[in-house]
Amino acid sequence: MRYAMVLGLVLAAVTAHAKVVTKEVRYKDGSVELVGYLAHDDAKSAAPGVLIVPQWMGLTDYEKGRARQLADLGYVAFCADVYGDGHNAADVKEAGQLAGKYKGDRPLFRSRLQAALAALRASPSVDAKRCAAIGYCFGGTGVLELARSGADLLGVATFHGGLDSPTPADGKNIKAKVLVLHGADDPYVPKADIAAFEQELKSAGVDYQLVFYSGAVHSFTQPMAGNDPSKGAAYNERADKRSWIALMDFFHELFGR
Repeated sequence: MRYAMVLGLVLAAVTAHAKVVTKEVRYKDGSVELVGYLAHDDAKSAAPGVLIVPQWMGLTDYEKGRARQLADLGYVAFCADVYGDGHNAADVKEAGQLAGKYKGDRPLFRSRLQAALAALRASPSVDAKRCAAIGYCFGGTGVLELARSGADLLGVATFHGGLDSPTPADGKNIKAKVLVLHGADDPYVPKADIAAFEQELKSAGVDYQLVFYSGAVHSFTQPMAGNDPSKGAAYNERADKRSWIALMDFFHELFGR
């Protein structure tokens, strides 16, 4: 009995000591310098890794907050730097130009995200064999491209991401399970794209889920998108909460935790 009490006190002390630590991580894609953001529980090791691919403005406090949220749950989360040297778009005009470069050059996009995945796996606290990727908007397009590149991931999840299939034959390269969390009223993703995307995954025998949230438009997880759905992009608290629960269920399936 006394031993059990002592053990309980020791475990409580360890739990109290545990905390989420964050840091910038410099890495490269070829000669391009990149600056990512890592968050993890300093008391855990060999934890599942989650790559986070940002929306088109770049790596902002929003993605960093999601990384800390995942670290609180025991994951090692790493936010990718797509644009290089930690650069963020100054406004939506620049964001469109920057994102357009990668949407127009999918091999470059894939290379940039493969470098980020390698940086995540290089963390000593991560179990390199148990990794997934999630992305928002532009980043949602990115995680699908990463999967199409044949990346060794257990799963990818896209939140209100683009679903176009420029090279549908690449669906056969997908090893990951795919979770698509989509606004039912998103005006930026044509129904033809959704149909082609589904056909790509079906033809390749990919294990996928496609979830629609009624009343939700583009950017439904992001408070900075405002609250006017008539603009085509707006925050939707209900869809945000439901999609996060869906992600947690997906991770439970992938990681058994």
